[in-house]
Amino acid sequence: MKKQIYITIGIIIIIIFALYYFLGTKETSTETIQVKVKAGEFNISVTTTGELEAKSSEKIFGPGNLRQVRIWNVKIEEIVADGTVVDSGDFVASLDRTELANKLKDQELEIEQLETQYTKTKLDTTLELRNLRDELINLEYALEEKKIQLEQSKFEPPATIRQVEIELEKAERGLSQAIKNYQLRLEKANATMQEVSGQLNKAHRKYNEMADILGEFTVFAPKAGMVIYKRDWDGKKQGVGSQISAWDNVVATLPNLSEMVSKTYVNEIDISKVKVNQHVDVGIDAFPEKKFTGVVTEVANIGEQMKNTNAKVFEVVIEVNEFDSVMRPAMTTKNIIITDVIDSALFVPIECVYNEDTVSYVVMRNSRKQVIVGKTNENEIIIKAGLQEGDDVYLVPHGNYKEFKLDLLEQELLQQFQEKNEQKEINQKEDKQIEKRGKRGYKKRPEGKK
Repeated sequence: MKKQIYITIGIIIIIIFALYYFLGTKETSTETIQVKVKAGEFNISVTTTGELEAKSSEKIFGPGNLRQVRIWNVKIEEIVADGTVVDSGDFVASLDRTELANKLKDQELEIEQLETQYTKTKLDTTLELRNLRDELINLEYALEEKKIQLEQSKFEPPATIRQVEIELEKAERGLSQAIKNYQLRLEKANATMQEVSGQLNKAHRKYNEMADILGEFTVFAPKAGMVIYKRDWDGKKQGVGSQISAWDNVVATLPNLSEMVSKTYVNEIDISKVKVNQHVDVGIDAFPEKKFTGVVTEVANIGEQMKNTNAKVFEVVIEVNEFDSVMRPAMTTKNIIITDVIDSALFVPIECVYNEDTVSYVVMRNSRKQVIVGKTNENEIIIKAGLQEGDDVYLVPHGNYKEFKLDLLEQELLQQFQEKNEQKEINQKEDKQIEKRGKRGYKKRPEGKK
């Protein structure tokens, strides 16, 4: 029994040693990739995602006098689909009439009341003036009677005659006062009628204005084009259920599709590289086979925070040079903004350059070679010194590449580059100071001039 146990243990030990020998001591092979140092034009770019917009567009307006009828917001009740092609005069949208219809009914009631008041006032003044005219006629008859009495009393005693004369004078004065009162009452009646008539006319005008505005609640296209929904301040499209403000009564737009721009946002790290008039390669995600060109026309001076992130971005507007019928507003674009072009340079993929302390180097067949690097783009980096065109460097080196000897550049060459960089920094500081002082006729110092 013990013999079998010993045999089993021995077999297990032999198997363990065999596995260690065949697996543990076997060297792992690493696949390496070599690339050649390239020479030629080196483009530095910033790649962003943008959205197509029309450079110019005609606005489709809703009712223009909503504030006159004290309506501040109107809801879109119906609107054609976003992107619908319409002809001039075609239906675009209809707005909710409820609030204005209620105001029209109230105005109708007010007109009826004012018409009743106008009729009543007219009857009252007519009756009052008729009574005053009858009174004038009676006073004229009374005056005529006094005159007759005076003629008949010429043979009476002087006291009687004088009494009749006094009564005649009173009758004349009473008639004169009655005539003046009649004229005043007539002027008052005219003023009252003008006031009531003015109120009635004002109510009619207000009603007509409301009726005209109500007719504008059905919106038609001012010309042929493609209807594009207007966007709110937060970028949301104004479709059915959205509110149209009395201060901004735009319902939709008809963009000019022959001139398009791509509106994009550049992060604060790269915005210093982007300038007006820089060349841009523009692609449309929906049609990747089509390529367009553009130019930067606007760069925002003030950044804004991107939604749901802490990143700060700056708005950049790119004008597309070409026209194509496939381009539509709101299409997503890929914009490659060429921020710098170096005519002649040596460059390798960024992954080829390693750093150890302050030394940059590349891995070659049997060594690590120090290099001086320059500007980079998204994939490659410029080699200022240390390599020649056509040299082979490792993109993926051997796993033990750190054991290779590190060949350093000559101290004299490093000193030249250091002096050149120091002088360049001095020149840049001087340029900024001159530009800040705003001297007339300022010109940037030629590149490389000390």
